Amino acid sequence: MSIAHHTNAEPLNIITPAKVEWQMDDTSNMVPVSGEFGDVYFSHADGLAETRHVFLEHNQLPDRLARIAPKQCFTIAELGFGTGLNLLATWQLWRQLRDTHPQLADARLHFITTEKFPIPLADLTHILALWGQRAPELVVLIELLLAAYPPLIAGCHRLDFSYDNLTVDIWLGDAVQSLSKLAIDHSHQSAPHIDAWFLDGFAPSCNSTLWADSIFAQMQRLSRTHTTAATYSCAGIVKRGLKEHGFDIKKVKGFGRKREMLTAIMTDTDHIDVTSDNKNCDNESHDAKQITTDSTFNHTAIIGAGVSGLLTAWSLANRGITVTLLDKSVPLAGASGNPRALLAPKMTPIHHVDEHLHTIGYLYSSRLYRDLNQKAIKLNTAPVLEPTGALDLLIKANIGTEQIADYPDEMATTLSHEQAQNISGLKEQDLSENLYLPQSGLVNPQALKIIILTHPLIRFQQLNVSKINETEQQVCIEGSDQNQETVSIFADNVVICAAFESHQLDKRIFDCRKIRGQLSWFTPDVEQLKGLPKIPLKYSGYCALFNAQTGDDELNTVTAGEPYLLLGASFIRNDTSTDIRDDEHQISRDKLVAAIPEMQSIVPVDTSLWQGRAGIRTQTPDYHPIVGQLTNSQRIWTMSAMGAKGYALAPICAEALAGMMLGLFAPLSDAMLARLSPNRTRLQTPLT
Repeated sequence: MSIAHHTNAEPLNIITPAKVEWQMDDTSNMVPVSGEFGDVYFSHADGLAETRHVFLEHNQLPDRLARIAPKQCFTIAELGFGTGLNLLATWQLWRQLRDTHPQLADARLHFITTEKFPIPLADLTHILALWGQRAPELVVLIELLLAAYPPLIAGCHRLDFSYDNLTVDIWLGDAVQSLSKLAIDHSHQSAPHIDAWFLDGFAPSCNSTLWADSIFAQMQRLSRTHTTAATYSCAGIVKRGLKEHGFDIKKVKGFGRKREMLTAIMTDTDHIDVTSDNKNCDNESHDAKQITTDSTFNHTAIIGAGVSGLLTAWSLANRGITVTLLDKSVPLAGASGNPRALLAPKMTPIHHVDEHLHTIGYLYSSRLYRDLNQKAIKLNTAPVLEPTGALDLLIKANIGTEQIADYPDEMATTLSHEQAQNISGLKEQDLSENLYLPQSGLVNPQALKIIILTHPLIRFQQLNVSKINETEQQVCIEGSDQNQETVSIFADNVVICAAFESHQLDKRIFDCRKIRGQLSWFTPDVEQLKGLPKIPLKYSGYCALFNAQTGDDELNTVTAGEPYLLLGASFIRNDTSTDIRDDEHQISRDKLVAAIPEMQSIVPVDTSLWQGRAGIRTQTPDYHPIVGQLTNSQRIWTMSAMGAKGYALAPICAEALAGMMLGLFAPLSDAMLARLSPNRTRLQTPLT
């Protein structure tokens, strides 16, 4: 990563990777030390045993986690991710408990961690390889963590280990800023909270910022009665900070040579809505009572089976909620059903990145789709993501090559002219200005749909919805099925994901701008194939070669095994017709040739044999999606207006929506959730 051109102090949001140094300990072992703070990352004696003693035992996690009720989520927050050892030890304990306690099959663990100076992947791989030798029980978990480890840019990186019902949010950046972004909406029945804190920053003498008053104030805000905390440190600043912010502290025996450590429990309830009559109940009765939220929340109906509806269903079903997915037609019949979608972000200068939905969404989506590729192998279906990489010619971009240099190379970089020619196959184009996205790829909507609909808690039903009635206890959806018979469906919650038709179903949802977009594709002959770009290209439009897979012909005119060049898309405002138009094929061809003149002699001039698909994109005045609960409603929610970026934005928005619905922390900041709100100010004035 190059940041040499910054003459002033780096902006807060540019992450500085940790400088890891190696020193020999008194048992002649080499151990990693922080170059920033001069402190060891873990105990010279036995870091894993210390983690288990300090953080697991003294937050009573073996006992508390074993007693989680079905569907309950237990949330741990850690200050200082470091080498990930605390996460690995917690994860291993969680796995052991789930093996021996059947009721944990539907329970979830949410691990939230912060890190200002994250360890680069190469160093982390080296460090954790040593732990793999010393603690073979961690080897599999180490591999899974390293495979999911995010690029080192500011903001929240959500890692989903759904096979273990584990969600890990790594917030990179200043800890106080990160904690302040965790949203708690007290207007909802079940606001999220932290159950246990791991206070594992470097010693107060080395890094006082992790032990500042502002940290303890955030801990107080995010905790509730009976939240616990544990730390190896007994420094005065730590004791005072905890005491002054509502915690009762207790000194207990430390690990190894450390005589003492601290445990704490939240008792100050002044800042908390306490619903229980018995504020001083013991942990056992408290942990059992914690779960009333989900007992009345077992079934959600989702209206609209495009990408928003599918991903919302996935996020809820993975949290134990039964989902009925409704659509007047078949899944993906609308704008989400293109043969392929290009997953490539609209980049922003890095100092905006932690609040840039396109970037956060792209990183989460690419991780999710790669994970789903493993499920595709088991189901013997086509992969969800074909990792092709993508080259942006920077014709229509708000970032230049100098700003791209701020990003980690594994996420975004600039290739030399020669490298760009080699990777793209272009021969005549000046490619000295470019953005290469190594993690980009082509999403196969059909493969994604197949995997999501195999989830045992998701059921699809064809229904043309005409009416939604909400009562205090439930929501009734009325509509007609394919035989034109009237059907009523009852659910605890409803999520409207019907794109521009969402407004017709509930007038409280903003009446968005409708934009027709037609994608075009044709089958190149052998000669044409040689001259076409080898990877997806972005210009004022985009083009991508793909090979049709089995099942692709369900929604589109393609033949399995045949190659196609996909071009798109047209952009026609206020047109909701979905007929295929030859003039829009021509527009897409003209855009390609204008950007890359050498395509003039390769791409057929006659577009009359081309195939196409037109969909209606839904756009808000501020270009942000609409995600959240409707005004004056307890049970009706919406997720819509993804524009042309549904496959990049829907996965992270679905996670945020599931969090809002279930009282869990979202992977988006408080400010970002406000920008997505169905009730935001920008949506109060109708479009003209």
